[in-house]
Amino acid sequence: MSPGALLAPLGWVTGGVAALRRRAYARGWRASTRLPVAVASIGNLSVGGTGKTPLVAFLAAAVRDAGYRVAVLSRGYGGRAESPVLLVSDGERVLADSRAAGDEPVLLARALPGVVVAVGPRRDEVGREVCRRFAPQLVLLDDGFQHLRLARDLDVVCVRAEDLRSRPLPAGRLREFAGALACADVAVLSAEPAADVDANAERRAVAQLAALAGVDRVVVARRRVIGFFDHEGRAAAPPTRPFLLAGIARPGRFETDVRRAAGEPVGTRFFRDHHAFAAAELAAVRDAARAAGADAVVTTEKDRVRLEGEGGLELLTGPPLLTLRISVALDDEARLVEPLLVLARRAAAA
Repeated sequence: MSPGALLAPLGWVTGGVAALRRRAYARGWRASTRLPVAVASIGNLSVGGTGKTPLVAFLAAAVRDAGYRVAVLSRGYGGRAESPVLLVSDGERVLADSRAAGDEPVLLARALPGVVVAVGPRRDEVGREVCRRFAPQLVLLDDGFQHLRLARDLDVVCVRAEDLRSRPLPAGRLREFAGALACADVAVLSAEPAADVDANAERRAVAQLAALAGVDRVVVARRRVIGFFDHEGRAAAPPTRPFLLAGIARPGRFETDVRRAAGEPVGTRFFRDHHAFAAAELAAVRDAARAAGADAVVTTEKDRVRLEGEGGLELLTGPPLLTLRISVALDDEARLVEPLLVLARRAAAA
């Protein structure tokens, strides 16, 4: 019997508790806080690796570029902020590092000039403070599908095809039963680049996801490799002998992207998601990259943020450190962007 099957009863408990909690909020037995502006949540059904962070960045940039004030609220997973509200960016400056705020909020703050980013365990409190200080016309709730304490006007949920066959934790990767997708307004299928797709399998996943979410159309989001960048943020030539360093949920996708965009990796060092790199680990990476004849150590944007916050860049001497940047390509941008713009327009006209 597989480990997942053995843990299935515990998965049912996890899913059942999550379902009861969701029902309590839906029926008003537990109260949600409503902010003075519209809130849109971009969340996950499972833990990690669904392409949520690039999607948040894409949507926030789209609303900002349309001329509206937008703020992103995050839990700040992995950060050690002592205050209930930590301002990561005021729209002009990045004010916190990954040690305080967590890696993903800092990544978003750097990628989104002009957008306020703030973190805290209770995003209703964070949202009230951000609205008081910055008067945004739209708030995006990063990883908020299960954060029901804060009311939202639009729920976007990122899902991978395998999530539809998984179980709730600890038997699988789901935070709640897949049936919770019925609460989503838009479902986003995080798919592989077109070159890697089994078209029939993807069509089946889209149909299944549409049925679960009760929507006529599912938006498909694919990773898009932007390129390699050096320590000063300048575009760099693809390495021919890359050595890979990452602490993310799905390092296999990162390895595939590098292999397609550059040369065959000469070595890898992969750690768990949000891993805090120790000095000895980075020294070992440096030595292994040199021994393998690597012409660059390649990492992800999220890992780069964490390396800087932990003071790890000084240890990665030798082959230059390059960062692989990715974005998303959507099959129907209007399906996601237009509802957000409608909400922002209402706030601007109020």
